[in-house]
Amino acid sequence: MGRIFAVELEGRSYGCKSCKTHLALADDLISRGFYCHRGKAYLFNNVVNLTIGAPEERMMLSGLHTVADIFCCCCGQIIGWKYESAHEKSQKYKEGKFVLERGRIVDELDFSTEFCVDSCVSMSDAEDA
Repeated sequence: MGRIFAVELEGRSYGCKSCKTHLALADDLISRGFYCHRGKAYLFNNVVNLTIGAPEERMMLSGLHTVADIFCCCCGQIIGWKYESAHEKSQKYKEGKFVLERGRIVDELDFSTEFCVDSCVSMSDAEDA
């Protein structure tokens, strides 16, 4: 297996709950109204840092779809699925979109404002006097 190069997103983002790898920008969020058998899920236009499983036919609440499970590229945790194709005309808007399971992601992290605070307090020689 080769070295993994993860994309770092700037701005408000969602990350993998297991390893905090960046997955999607909040700007790519289409809907919070999706559900999976584990609970709530979110629909996104684009997701990064993933590997895609084999496509399979799956009966969803909205009908029959061809989907592929998606996994975090860093830790391998399943994070949701990708809609490859929809069999019903009314569901075609989902094709090529990604669903991230709410319980497997960390909400809207702002990666652009991360900072490190040095907790070691030191005094200069002039302050010692």
